[in-house]
Amino acid sequence: MQLVELHKALANDTRMDIMRWMSDPEKNFRPHKDGKDFSDGVCVQVIQEKTGMSQSTVSHYLSILQRANLVITERVGKWTYYKRNDETIRAFLSELQLTL
Repeated sequence: MQLVELHKALANDTRMDIMRWMSDPEKNFRPHKDGKDFSDGVCVQVIQEKTGMSQSTVSHYLSILQRANLVITERVGKWTYYKRNDETIRAFLSELQLTL
């Protein structure tokens, strides 16, 4: 595990907010317009609306989180859904505790 890469991915307030919000999507995001639940994750459009940032910026941030393996993507039709990769988060916290 690359601790430095994970730190870099999380070294941005908005990316940290996204990760925090995804810990409880039902509480932190509006429902999907198609009535879909959050079992596949949160649609980029819903994340973008919550941040108030452009779609391209949010997509870039999600790409950084994905490269760090902090989020998992699910493609459903033309939509991409994101959810936290809790396995990576647990391993990161464990490694951090051992390293420091």
